[in-house]
Amino acid sequence: MKKNTLHTFLTYTSLAFLTVATLTSCEDVVDLDVKSGPPQLVVDGWVTNQQTSQTIRLTESAGYFDNSPAKPVLNATVTVTDDKGGVFSFVDLKKDGNYVWKPVAASDTIGRVGRTYTLRIKMGTEEYTAVSKLNRVPKIDSVTYFFDKLPIAPADDAPQEGYTAEFFARDPAGAGDCYWIKSYKNGKYFNKTTEITIAYDAAFSPGANSDGLRFILPIRRAISPEFYKEKDTVKVELYSIPLEGYYFLNQVRAESNNQGLFATAPSNIYSNIKNTNPTGRKALGFFGAAAVSTFTEVIDAKKARPKDGN
Repeated sequence: MKKNTLHTFLTYTSLAFLTVATLTSCEDVVDLDVKSGPPQLVVDGWVTNQQTSQTIRLTESAGYFDNSPAKPVLNATVTVTDDKGGVFSFVDLKKDGNYVWKPVAASDTIGRVGRTYTLRIKMGTEEYTAVSKLNRVPKIDSVTYFFDKLPIAPADDAPQEGYTAEFFARDPAGAGDCYWIKSYKNGKYFNKTTEITIAYDAAFSPGANSDGLRFILPIRRAISPEFYKEKDTVKVELYSIPLEGYYFLNQVRAESNNQGLFATAPSNIYSNIKNTNPTGRKALGFFGAAAVSTFTEVIDAKKARPKDGN
């Protein structure tokens, strides 16, 4: 995700200079000099109610034109505490910046609905914190699919026909629930920033008045960014996320889609990671807590439903 964002910003900058040159018919060469500031901590971490290992990834921000892999942050002390006194230590076992908590028993988990979690990261003399509450999540009732065919073959050699899947779930009563919908095809996560699907109650945004309703059609079918085939496995995860997480992901997606002739200047993406020293170096990224519902379905032509548009 980080590289996509940096490359997008570079594209914006190049496009801006090209546009100015075209409009003014100027033949002068414009040299783009972008100075790299000191690296910043980048946090990518979620704790959930899933009974599995959980990871908080720490890296350093890269220079504007740096295409090398993100540099991991090593030798940090990473802990998560909850408001009931629980303490969970995350350890960088492989020295790759991935700080991992592993359950002792198969039934162990970090996340409990209703609890509030505080992340603490100590790096030398710097200390960072973030807070997130773990909210409720509805169960996914089912995943259905139908056979479909595009009228024109895609230009990128993608299949022209196949199965479109959709999930069914209902937002619980009480306005303000936010969700992140993740989908997988044969175990591979659709992880492009342009494929991020988030919901506020059962629709895309707060103004839709969708509290307590079934998720709307575009959200349900967003688990199909491409066609599935016979015997493909479809996996859907529905994450309850805090409101801050909703706006963070919304901004990431918006910046990724902010391209073309009328693109606006890129803006700094919101982060809930705070340095305990107000004058200390700022951080990037996000820490969140989420409850997760999961549903898995294998595509079977005999079980496909008719395409009815509903």
